[in-house]
Amino acid sequence: MEQIIKKIVVLVIFLSLISFGKKETPNTYSLTVKVKHLRNAKGVVQFAIYNKEGSIPDEKYKRYYLKNTASISGDSSSFTFKNLPEGTYAVNILHDENENGKIDKGFILPKEGIGFSNYESIGMRNRPKFSKASFILNTDTEKEIKVIYF
Repeated sequence: MEQIIKKIVVLVIFLSLISFGKKETPNTYSLTVKVKHLRNAKGVVQFAIYNKEGSIPDEKYKRYYLKNTASISGDSSSFTFKNLPEGTYAVNILHDENENGKIDKGFILPKEGIGFSNYESIGMRNRPKFSKASFILNTDTEKEIKVIYF
């Protein structure tokens, strides 16, 4: 009888440790970003997502959470980020016509197309910032970003 009790105690402890050691996996979602009306099919479109206040603007692409490129078909491109944890994100796109991975500028303004989530235009009074570009991701989501050429 004593052996059976010991085995039951060991089994209960073992099962408790197994259930205690399990971590709940956070909900993850996909984010599909689409860009239309590119001025040409040269190069690629670079898609960067951000998840921290103060991370954009990011002209040198050093503060992004995830980044990838996609080819252009006609005048459009898209990319899907998968397995993103629930949270607050912002999107930045670059029509990288020469595929050098950076925003090429003229005197002050970009020579290539750029865009941010929740922005229809960019200017001196409407500069990109995370607080305006951000959105909550808590379901699979599709965002269309307007590309802006100067």
